[in-house]
Amino acid sequence: MWFRRDLRLRDNPALLAAIEASRESGDGRVVPLFVVDPAIWDAAGPVRQAYLVDSLDSLGASLGRNLLIRHGRPQDILPEVVAASGATSVHIADDFGPYGRVRDAEVESLLRVPLVRTGSPYAVAPGRVTKDDGTAYRVYTPFWRAWVRHGWRQPASAPPSDVEWWEAMPCEGRPARPDLGDLVLPKAGEAAARERWNEFRESRLTDYTELRNRADLAGTSAMGHHLKWGEIHPRTMLADLGQADEVFGKELAWREFYADVLTQKPQSATRSLDVRFDTRMPWTTGDDADSLFDSWSKGRTGYPFVDAGMRQLRAEGWMHNRVRMVVASFLVKDLHLPWQRGAREFMKWLRDGDLASNAHGWQWTAGCGTDASPFYRVFNPVLQGLKFDPEGDYVRRYIPELRHLPGKSVHEPWKAIDGYVDGYPEPIVDHAVERDVALADFASVKAQA
Repeated sequence: MWFRRDLRLRDNPALLAAIEASRESGDGRVVPLFVVDPAIWDAAGPVRQAYLVDSLDSLGASLGRNLLIRHGRPQDILPEVVAASGATSVHIADDFGPYGRVRDAEVESLLRVPLVRTGSPYAVAPGRVTKDDGTAYRVYTPFWRAWVRHGWRQPASAPPSDVEWWEAMPCEGRPARPDLGDLVLPKAGEAAARERWNEFRESRLTDYTELRNRADLAGTSAMGHHLKWGEIHPRTMLADLGQADEVFGKELAWREFYADVLTQKPQSATRSLDVRFDTRMPWTTGDDADSLFDSWSKGRTGYPFVDAGMRQLRAEGWMHNRVRMVVASFLVKDLHLPWQRGAREFMKWLRDGDLASNAHGWQWTAGCGTDASPFYRVFNPVLQGLKFDPEGDYVRRYIPELRHLPGKSVHEPWKAIDGYVDGYPEPIVDHAVERDVALADFASVKAQA
């Protein structure tokens, strides 16, 4: 069993297929393998690296410390493990990412035993939900309706307790956990995922629709990192939802929609779906671009709601979803920097960094992705703060220079006599001016054939 983005035992059809195959072969042993692929490991920031190490440690414990970890190219490692173990088949959950699809095809061509694909990290595998003419959806709402009509399987059963897990060869290349300094990650692993999901479902799911956009409250599930590494399957979560929980179900559907878009358009991981935004947009360049980006990435723009979000990112490896949209809009439409630069910064720091969701979430906000009429949407960072952090608690939590300002006044320190006494920076741009510039630029690009 080659684990990748399915670091769990329950509701894991590929694992059940491996166990069944081992018993049919008469041997009864299963080699649980994880390959530390340099192409993935080296591209991840230290936050995701540290979380993966924690998750592998949890998975290893659930396997009686029999998880075989090897470092290297899967194209080299898999044939070696098959030869050493005498395995009769290799089992995986299908990978639909641009890199994963090519990698798996290469591994399959090098194996002398079958590579068996069972299930995927999604409730509905990318490519399954299509229009009547067989083409892929480009807009979320009709995708969601078709996704619901398509439906999904019930969660798979837990594996039997008498499986003989076998390392087959020595572990080599177990990754060291990066030092994150003061950044503390939440507990990783399947048990932690189930615990977090159950706690959210029992105490906060009822209020999710009302509170999910409040940055100052714990109104979201924060399950993204568990879904990223498959410590829980979305199908498991969907099975726990009722009709009253439709809004939360739609959030899971967004994840599946973006995976579907990336599968159909793999170049969209780094290129705009509307290519005019990459070739014709008058982005800020040179030293000015670097200076603006540095202020944005470090939470020093002078707009408290934006800066609180970027500081939360560096403090926790996570950011509230509403704030993600606001800081993304500010980078693209106030600072006039390309979305790809912000997307890379997010992937560097986010513990739940997912290629499809990140790239297409940024494109949705930038106005070059799947939204039908997006370029009129420019988030006002002050109004967004006043609406979704009405008492200023979120801002004060992450910006100590503004903790002396009471209530909602924290969102407009320029109105307070003592707003800047503790060193908080003044705004680096005028939002009203830059909004007009962005709208003019976007209209010009849209008008070009």
